[in-house]
Amino acid sequence: MPFTLDTPLLVALGDKPAKALSRAFGMSAAGDLVAHYPRRYALRGELTPIRGLPVGELATVIAEVVSSSSRPMRNRRGSMLEVVIGDGEGHLTLTFFGQGWREKELQPGRRGVFSGKVSAYRSQLQFSHPDYQLFEDDRAPGVAEADEIVRTPIPIYPATSVVSSWTLQKWIGDVLDHLGDVPDPLPEALRTEERLLTAREALEWIHRPQQRDQIDAARATLRMHEALVLQTALAQQRQSVRMMSATTRAARPAGLLERFDAALPFERTPDQVTVGAQIAADLTAEWPMNRLVQGEVGSGKTLVALRAMLQVAESGGQSALIAPTEVLAAQHLRSMTRMLGPALAPELMPTLLTGQMPAALRRKAALRVASGQALIVVGTHALLSQGTTFADLGLVVVDEQHRFGVEQRETLRAKGTSPHALVLTATPIPRTVAMTVFGDLDVSTIRTMPAGRAGIETFVAPIAEKPAWFGRVWDRAAEEADKGHQVFVVCSAIDAEKAAAAPGADDGTGEAAAPVEGEASRPHWGVVQVAEMLARHPRVGRLRVATLHGRLPAEEKDRIMQDFARGDVDVLVATTVIEVGVDVPNASTMVILDADRFGVSQLHQLRGRVGRGGVPGLCLLVTEAEQGTVARERVEAVAATLDGFELAEVDLELRGEGDVLGDAQSGVRSSLRLLRVVKDAELIAQARGQAERILEADPTLAGHAGLAEALERRVTQEERAALAKS
Repeated sequence: MPFTLDTPLLVALGDKPAKALSRAFGMSAAGDLVAHYPRRYALRGELTPIRGLPVGELATVIAEVVSSSSRPMRNRRGSMLEVVIGDGEGHLTLTFFGQGWREKELQPGRRGVFSGKVSAYRSQLQFSHPDYQLFEDDRAPGVAEADEIVRTPIPIYPATSVVSSWTLQKWIGDVLDHLGDVPDPLPEALRTEERLLTAREALEWIHRPQQRDQIDAARATLRMHEALVLQTALAQQRQSVRMMSATTRAARPAGLLERFDAALPFERTPDQVTVGAQIAADLTAEWPMNRLVQGEVGSGKTLVALRAMLQVAESGGQSALIAPTEVLAAQHLRSMTRMLGPALAPELMPTLLTGQMPAALRRKAALRVASGQALIVVGTHALLSQGTTFADLGLVVVDEQHRFGVEQRETLRAKGTSPHALVLTATPIPRTVAMTVFGDLDVSTIRTMPAGRAGIETFVAPIAEKPAWFGRVWDRAAEEADKGHQVFVVCSAIDAEKAAAAPGADDGTGEAAAPVEGEASRPHWGVVQVAEMLARHPRVGRLRVATLHGRLPAEEKDRIMQDFARGDVDVLVATTVIEVGVDVPNASTMVILDADRFGVSQLHQLRGRVGRGGVPGLCLLVTEAEQGTVARERVEAVAATLDGFELAEVDLELRGEGDVLGDAQSGVRSSLRLLRVVKDAELIAQARGQAERILEADPTLAGHAGLAEALERRVTQEERAALAKS
């Protein structure tokens, strides 16, 4: 009986292979194994006589085994197998370490095709761990047969020390030999129109291609499979949200929202007006709003969110804004209270609720929230605790979405009855990522910035090449302070010496920038070291310097930030705790040390802390990264443009979507095996349109059995739950 994609590996391959694949890759069914695609293909070199083999090149020869012998290795367990092969004119040695079992098949007299990288040892040509294919009988192949063997690509699989690429190739071949028909997730019309393969052909050609163009055809088909399955899952989630019933929250004539708008001392930007209208319409729909608002630092996302809160409050509904840090939560509360003014603030009673508040204050705040007296609630993870209840939670606002896991966001939403949800991010998201990861959200973008901003200049200080520039950085900081302006100095660690003692750690704060893989992980400067250095500096040492980081008590962090906001501190040395939401219009200068340890988006966020008022901003990116490295490219990319959307694309190109997607959606990364969100942007958009049309005509997928099966197999219940919680 033929295998199906659901056939257990225990049945398909037996006990030992099934256990090995489960441990190595978490596989359990035949479908898991055949979806483990080759990461690349090796091409055997041209057929070459042994005597003419070029050292260092990949080459292929047809030869006969002359002799084989094994001997124990000197410095490690196991044996080394040496096989001498010849083609009648020259000899070549094949070496295999710890693979003595090959001696049984590489017997003298056996003939075959042998491929590998040519090396020389003691004047003897050799292949180390070559690929080979033995002929079934003693006859030499004809030229056509030999050429066919040479042209056949060799699949190279993601492997482990226990399960090799060679073993995977064999096991996948065994499954394909017995695999029956494969349900096709693509509608017949789409497959024909795009000239794609059947699902069965695509699997055969990606694993056992006879020529190069078969690989390309298989990949094109399987990329479309991935795109359509993922976009259908997201479209289904959009559908399910629209099947929920939500309390409509309409603004009233002469109500809170109208009064707020009338008192605004400035005109809203065109984008703020557009996005505000989209949100206002969402709040009066029959289903819950599920909208992502992205915009640059300072573009007015908080204003847009506050107007939504006022609209919800007009029907007695409460709004909860969850922020990633206590500093940011307190900043939001002050900012909103100031915007509401003395007339509206007492009616809405904005209330702060954080974990580090004194017990008595926290109890008082929690009572205001539970009774419904506080119509605007701002807090951190304390909002998620069981003890925090709401009278009528109508709107959940998540600030800096990437800082929260799906479970945390869902916990807050569960405190109301299908509340509306608004997600804010100052990290611009490329359209392709938004479609792939946030495809179940409606996305709004604020591009225009409020008038009156003086702008920011950004410079790279490459102190490995120009050491004298390090001193100049602090002179510039002192010059700005002498003008009456204020300076941020950002470090990637609290204590660089402690971080160096545990490379790769973030010294316990969770705030340090994570270095790119393969780069030095040791920070050169921490808050502790910089504060000590500046205390001795002839000019900066005369200024009022304060330090701020995540280990300080909440009251102290808030006091230091308020001192800085009031102008009582000239230079603030901090970790990335100041990354988002800190608004000090008089701050003119941002010095970022070890800038290469931060990502593009993080550098852009940090830079956005200056140039917010009428004071021109200056950002100095201090780095020891060498020219030509990815780390240096990141820093120089940030210096080259202020356009966060352009930088988001650069970030995607430099880091790859695996890092950019992060854990925003459980399952998305595992679903993207061949699909690439930058390269395949048009394909993703096409698949989204197809998914919407399919579901519009066939909401239950009754007539699309292949797509329904693929969804069931690829998008697990856990992943569906994660999509629902986003």
